[in-house]
Amino acid sequence: MTATTDTDFQDVARREERAARRVLLTISFCHMLNDMMQSLLLAIYPMLKAGFSLSFGQIGLITLTFQITASLLQPLIGMYTDRSPKNFSLSVGMSFTLVGLLLLAFASSYPMVLVAAALVGMGSSVFHPESSRIARLASGGRHGFAQSLFQVGGNVGSAIGPLVAAYAIAPHGQSSVGWFSLAALLAVILLATVGQWYKAHRASRAKRPAPVVTNRLPRNKVFLAIAVLLGLLFSKYFYMASISSYYTFYLIDHFGVAMQDAQVYLFIFLGSAALGTILGGPIGDRIGPQRVIWGSILGVLPFTLVLPHVGLTWTIVLTVPIGLILSSAFAAIVVYGQELIPGKVGMVAGLFFGFAFGMGGVGAAVLGKLADATSITFVYQLCAFLPALGLLAVFLPNVAGRRRG
Repeated sequence: MTATTDTDFQDVARREERAARRVLLTISFCHMLNDMMQSLLLAIYPMLKAGFSLSFGQIGLITLTFQITASLLQPLIGMYTDRSPKNFSLSVGMSFTLVGLLLLAFASSYPMVLVAAALVGMGSSVFHPESSRIARLASGGRHGFAQSLFQVGGNVGSAIGPLVAAYAIAPHGQSSVGWFSLAALLAVILLATVGQWYKAHRASRAKRPAPVVTNRLPRNKVFLAIAVLLGLLFSKYFYMASISSYYTFYLIDHFGVAMQDAQVYLFIFLGSAALGTILGGPIGDRIGPQRVIWGSILGVLPFTLVLPHVGLTWTIVLTVPIGLILSSAFAAIVVYGQELIPGKVGMVAGLFFGFAFGMGGVGAAVLGKLADATSITFVYQLCAFLPALGLLAVFLPNVAGRRRG
């Protein structure tokens, strides 16, 4: 009788593990769809500018509208759902993106474009903190691996968005954006199945004793640690903005590289960044997220310092370890923050994702102005020192051994 019971228990455990793995793969795939659709908005700016006779200032206002809803709302939504979990919030959030894409496809005025941008941003603001929460719940204790798998889907989506815009939207005009609402509809359906899993998971957890949080850090240390993590994200995403937004211009201006070749070299960097995202989480599970944070931000400094002073071949070679090392930090930062503040998974994820989005946008704008005032080469010489902010990690308290919330 005991043997049968043990076998049944093992079968149930295996089924639960398989279900959790499917959930992780589903939210990673939906992250790809979400970030692809999100990047479509940015990729069709030339089309919108020509179609509505917009100024660069009006284009900037579209970005601002999107960034406000996509970035600033994330921690607020995460905080709300920490207190009042919603089983199907992911599907509801993706529905905002669906409506936003349809409105963008058939917008006949500039204000309608702004509303569409706001709706796409709102969908993103719900998706990221809630998906990060689901990834943690489905991780089976491998929190870093789960965050990395979730995030790499977004990396892929952001990378293919401009390609989709170039080959599927540009030849057919603004209305063809509407076809991508089908991708949003697919995501709504898939995320509804995730919501069913989340509902069952919450019901199962409600029957268990509440987890005990031990050795909670003093409030002032928590605030200091959060400030340090935001400082590290600032250095990471400002530097990443210098590559993702201006690397092709640097190669063309500094080395006379052809545009097509510059795009290939940018793809090499983006590929290494995606690989670093995948590797960072599992490594953090083995050695601890704090060590990964140290190694990722500060460890990239020698490569960034050398980059502006070498020839074309070594520039291309150096972007590979830069992408690998620097991109490994984000999953570790999210996991560390969630361990730092148990029970606030959504708020922490929303804060870090929102801040990262914001810093990426601000970084691109600030560095562009700086490049206009000086040169693109000077921008790279200055940004080379940003990873030195990794020294701030010395102020991070040890959270190993604490109860994960």
